Amino acid sequence: MQRAVALLALICVRQLTGTEEVLTLDHAISLALQANRLILSSGLEVKKFDEQLAATRTRRLPVINWYALGSQRLTDVNFHFDQGVFGIFPGIGPIPGKNTTIRTPLKPAALLLGRIDQPLSQQYGIGLGLHQQALGRDSAREQERAQRQSVVNSVKRAYYEILQTQSALESVEKSIELYKELDRLTEQYVDQQVALKSDSLEVKMRLAQAEYNVLALRNPLATQKEHLNSLLGRDIQVEFRVAPAEEARWTDTDLAAARRLALEQRPEIRQARLKVEQAEYDRRSKKAEYIPNLSLSFNYISPVNFGSLIPSNIAMAGLLLDWEPFDWGRKKHELAQKTYLVQQAQLRLRETQDQIAIEVNSKYRKLQETRQLLVIAHLGQETAREKLRVVKNRFSQQASLLKDVLQVQTSLADADNQYQQALLNFWSAKADYEQALGEDQ
Repeated sequence: MQRAVALLALICVRQLTGTEEVLTLDHAISLALQANRLILSSGLEVKKFDEQLAATRTRRLPVINWYALGSQRLTDVNFHFDQGVFGIFPGIGPIPGKNTTIRTPLKPAALLLGRIDQPLSQQYGIGLGLHQQALGRDSAREQERAQRQSVVNSVKRAYYEILQTQSALESVEKSIELYKELDRLTEQYVDQQVALKSDSLEVKMRLAQAEYNVLALRNPLATQKEHLNSLLGRDIQVEFRVAPAEEARWTDTDLAAARRLALEQRPEIRQARLKVEQAEYDRRSKKAEYIPNLSLSFNYISPVNFGSLIPSNIAMAGLLLDWEPFDWGRKKHELAQKTYLVQQAQLRLRETQDQIAIEVNSKYRKLQETRQLLVIAHLGQETAREKLRVVKNRFSQQASLLKDVLQVQTSLADADNQYQQALLNFWSAKADYEQALGEDQ
């Protein structure tokens, strides 16, 4: 509730002041790690395992069961005693003195039973189950970590896409300023009869086209911002601007060292190793079923309304053994199945290691390519800017034609677009490479 109120207040302040939030990449990543719904859902999966572990630990403790049966007897409960069954005593004679039958009436009765069992031999199997569930929790944590890395990568890509569109929009807005200046100069030259009317109309046409390009860029920019807001787990209508991109930088690293680092910290590798351990504990748990179940047992029985001859309280304590000596090979085949599962988990681990090594190699090479293309695009952009500066000065001194200015301006627009695309490709490739290494941010 407090968060919603703070967000509403922030939106109102920005609407009143007319300013937009300047969102840095680090701040965007921080917001996503705190509020992204996929990350929060993965965190809940870990908590589910915590609760499952707590529930399994209770199986080490005594099991207490109470039963109550209320019923109407349908048959008589009769007790027959033969003459002298309890003995013959001098001066008294036989007890009872004759054959005697004691009858109980057919009326409602109840049977109360209580039982307390403390597992003994089962503690070993319970311990194996706890270890297996703990490994499942660790696997869920690695899955949460993988989800965090995936979200961070998505945030980076969405951020760079906005940055590219925003930069393209700024470039088009600058070209509008240039076309407006050319329009002013061209009209002046037309009035002086040193330029044709068609030249003025061509400049106006290009100015109108640039103004349309501004509108065409703002629509996808709005959609991109909504997508990023959704990744950050906040209202999609929050207005913001992204901070200018940092200078592209990357230090060459040893590819073999990068592969080793990825094999150490990639969540997929850790999950595959945990799956091997889980399969092994599962096999050991199945093997533990050969051990008979031995418990310390206390039992209490209380018949109600069964007649005075039946004791009203019966208590017993002792050892309870539950053992299935003959299972016709069932446990043997189930154990063999668990052994095959262990082998499958080991094979998947080796396959995952190979796939991650291939992925790191591929992302590393892609990053090298995009870095070199960025250098080329930057040089092309600087060249086009210098050419435009020269031809614009010559045009203002009537030393060059308008078509030369327009041609160079088109070349600069192309160079700007190529540079922005190369920059986006570089940062996206760098984000993919960092994710391939298993880095959290």
